[in-house]
Amino acid sequence: MKSLIDILDLSVEEIDSLLDTALDIIANPKKYSEVCHGKKLATLFFEPSTRTRLSFEAAMMELGGNVIGFSEASSSSASKGESVADTAKVISCYADIIAMRHPKEGAPLVASMNASIPVINAGDGGHNHPTQTLADLLTIKREKGHFDGLTVGFCGDLKFGRTVHSLINALSRYTGIKFVLISPDELKLPGYVIRDVIEKNGLPYLETRSLEEVMPELDILYMTRVQGERFFSEEEYLRLRDSYILDTEKLKSAKEDLVIMHPLPRVNEISVSVDRDPRACYFKQVLNGKFVRMALILKLLTEAGTI
Repeated sequence: MKSLIDILDLSVEEIDSLLDTALDIIANPKKYSEVCHGKKLATLFFEPSTRTRLSFEAAMMELGGNVIGFSEASSSSASKGESVADTAKVISCYADIIAMRHPKEGAPLVASMNASIPVINAGDGGHNHPTQTLADLLTIKREKGHFDGLTVGFCGDLKFGRTVHSLINALSRYTGIKFVLISPDELKLPGYVIRDVIEKNGLPYLETRSLEEVMPELDILYMTRVQGERFFSEEEYLRLRDSYILDTEKLKSAKEDLVIMHPLPRVNEISVSVDRDPRACYFKQVLNGKFVRMALILKLLTEAGTI
């Protein structure tokens, strides 16, 4: 019985198939409106979430299914000391599929090893967030039509950003990808990601501190928040933070078909004036997340023989 814990659990062929299903859901919503009738998704969110939890719930409802669960650990038996393994066994008696977010890395993996139903990792600590990566991939697919040959820029916190690491993992399996890594020295992409993912796949990459210098060559710009708590000096943080605020001025040298992405929530790293730019796709990402989660729920329940 298959679960999704890490984006690398899926082959390139499986990802492409999921994206095709999501595109068909977008084109033919009525075809899918009752496919999960009578099925239940359990959303086990041991830490707060707005977008991800509601996206999973909306996805299941639009497939005709139902949702049970909780939105914080204090409202579950975890507050009494119940283990993740036992929770997974219990919920398997009530639901057909689980979406779990947990502050501890590896918790969804433990759940998947003990549940008798599929488990979807909805984020575990700073480790993995595979459905965000699928939302990112669907956004690129819808905006560009392909992955091969793209120059993808990641800007901001590349050290701690789990969405950045997961998307690099996924894109590295396509051909002709070039990565441009834009960050302060303090928040550079970890060496093991460069060594074990980018270099291992023989892909070109550039590390730089300047967004303006590389803007003209980017096909995709993936913005992230620079986190003040990572700096020793507030003065240094403020200087660097302000150097990565994307505004209409910085976009003047960008390609007309640039795709601007952000996993959200944003703080101040993208000016609200950019929201009106047709290249801004971060709210489209949110919508695409619902569609790709619908496709994933459908895939896992079909493979489990539930539907």
